[in-house]
Amino acid sequence: MAFIDERTLTGLAEEHGVPGDVAGESAALLRPCVHLVKCEDLPEGGRSDLRPAGRTGGLPSLPEGVEWPGGAGPFVLSVDCAALPRDCLDIELPSDGQLLFFTTFEYEPENSAVLHVPAGVPGAERPLPGGPDDAEAAAYEPRPLYAVRGLTTDHDWYSSPAAEAFEAGNLMVGTREDIAAGRWENLLCVQQR
Repeated sequence: MAFIDERTLTGLAEEHGVPGDVAGESAALLRPCVHLVKCEDLPEGGRSDLRPAGRTGGLPSLPEGVEWPGGAGPFVLSVDCAALPRDCLDIELPSDGQLLFFTTFEYEPENSAVLHVPAGVPGAERPLPGGPDDAEAAAYEPRPLYAVRGLTTDHDWYSSPAAEAFEAGNLMVGTREDIAAGRWENLLCVQQR
């Protein structure tokens, strides 16, 4: 598995002939994230003394009185909030406890649920709501996941002005500051020959 950082992005762009302004614009869209990966996908040297930060599959451990979310799809992921690196994210997450994710793989928001179970709240594994033969809510094989700091980008990065101009055979010219700040009105579009 390859992990994105700004140096990798700009280096690959240069290696493949992508102009610096396109790479700079793309790098400006990067946001911090935490990748949850299998042990074998951890970067070299990053495997010692790690505890799992989550797991896919298995059955959820729900507190007494909390039922499996109705219509939310199968249980797919639990995340140990205390095992996530705190200093690299720009979003608020609980500092402890478990986040339990229930969803279909079609990612239909109306069929998804996320529950936070605070640390120290006793829970018990709950069976599948429709029984073990319910194909809609099948329990997937549990697999541990480990947290790796990384970067992600907006899904719409390819429609940024410099990327669109580059794809059309044009070149966006401007200062690094204007590109990084997204001040597209300050850039000049030049046709390449």
